[in-house]
Amino acid sequence: MTLLLDNIRLTHPHLFQAFSLLPDAEQHLQRIMELDRYWERLKQPLRQVIMPGDTLPKDALISGEYDLIYAGGTLSLLHAAVMAGKYGRKVLIFDRQTPAKSTRDWNISRNELMNLSAIGLFTEREVDSTIGRRYKNGWVEFYQPDGKQKRLVMENVLDCAVDADRLLNLAKERILGAPGNALLAETSFVRCYQFDDHIIVQVEDRQGNPFFYKSKVLVDVMGILSPIAMQLNEGIPQTHVCPTVGTIASGFENAVFDIGEILASIGPADTSAEKGRQLIWEGFPAEGRNYITYLFFYDEADSPNDKSLLSLFESYFITLPDYKKPGKDFQIHRPVYGIIPAYCHDGFNRSREIADSHIILFGDAASLGSPLTFCGFGSMVRNLHHLTADLDRALTENNLAKKHLEKISAYEPNVASMANLMKYMCFNKATDEPNFVNDLMNEVMIVLDDLPQRYRQAMFRDEMKIEELAVVMLRLAWRYPKVLAATWEKLGIQGSLSFFKNLAGWAFSALR
Repeated sequence: MTLLLDNIRLTHPHLFQAFSLLPDAEQHLQRIMELDRYWERLKQPLRQVIMPGDTLPKDALISGEYDLIYAGGTLSLLHAAVMAGKYGRKVLIFDRQTPAKSTRDWNISRNELMNLSAIGLFTEREVDSTIGRRYKNGWVEFYQPDGKQKRLVMENVLDCAVDADRLLNLAKERILGAPGNALLAETSFVRCYQFDDHIIVQVEDRQGNPFFYKSKVLVDVMGILSPIAMQLNEGIPQTHVCPTVGTIASGFENAVFDIGEILASIGPADTSAEKGRQLIWEGFPAEGRNYITYLFFYDEADSPNDKSLLSLFESYFITLPDYKKPGKDFQIHRPVYGIIPAYCHDGFNRSREIADSHIILFGDAASLGSPLTFCGFGSMVRNLHHLTADLDRALTENNLAKKHLEKISAYEPNVASMANLMKYMCFNKATDEPNFVNDLMNEVMIVLDDLPQRYRQAMFRDEMKIEELAVVMLRLAWRYPKVLAATWEKLGIQGSLSFFKNLAGWAFSALR
């Protein structure tokens, strides 16, 4: 038996049993443990990775020169493919694992996905080829002890299962089809050196050999583990997180293949953790007879709860039969996992740092997407047009200082305001009844069910207008007055002020 699996045989027996049947279990365990080290990194002294140019080693040899260097090889490929194909920029992409390989698959509506065709990245046929399955609708439902929970059904919300690797490989082909571009596998970011008119990026291969590359801009798409995001935000790159695990599997007895289960809880909060956690499931049919199930919870980044993916995977395999029952021919094809980041902004506009001179952050490294349903993929697809056009303009005009690059972001005032609602889903057993999150969210579902269809679609596609949110909040307060006390407990004075600042910024953004 291999080493990493041996390490979890006794500590995580259900995970051990499931992963023992996977041919690439060691690789996945390595990546899961790498992600889990994030929690220890938050406690360690801040590592300086953005260095002044005069500290560049005198013997550093430049191995290549590019317009853009991308650190991270997943969502970056969509952006890089547009920059290379549409704008003719020379790009280098490197990844510590393998570029164009994701640890998750994605769900989105077809209309939103067609932004990739509208921008000229792919044809409609190519985009459709990445959709593994479409659903007729989806639903959201939160557990009630008496079984009378409201099932909120909606159409055109997260109703397409996207094969992430297929989509990323299409983008990879676009990039490598243009001369001068390059992709590097098993190559890790070490540090970068800032000069007045360029940046030097130091990387190393698996053997620890250093290489140096010159670029006009370094695009950080390293996700939640980004040391650049850590430094720019003084060791607090996220305020909240959503640890997520699951599998792509076949052989479930009770899987329905034409409906998506967007959010589903099946019991009260797990109070065995220090502050407790409300576990939530997602279920999405995929290609063929495959079915994707996710288990996750929302939490403060600095809470004492065990947020490790290894532990969450153990909970997943223990409780999976209560959600979707594996049949006699049940087979896991691939695990899926990640830590979805969230940042609640304390201001009327974006308050998180997402750029520096010749450096810009996208995707989870920027943490500007919604943690509720949309996440980094949806945010990138929706904002790809201006994230590429604006960066090309900055390159052309040589406006690559921080004050210019930080204006190129996926920040959306409505998403920033809606992110505050995630705080209500962070369970705390010191203040909350075991079914608090379920009770509150069930009332939200009842309110939405009484409103026109557009309200639920807007909420779960992060497209809600401020007047629509006001309607939902007022109706919820009327139906469920406990939400007022919960607001005090969940947000407090500072959090409430931040929420009102976000709302004010959202309101004024509509007037600009």
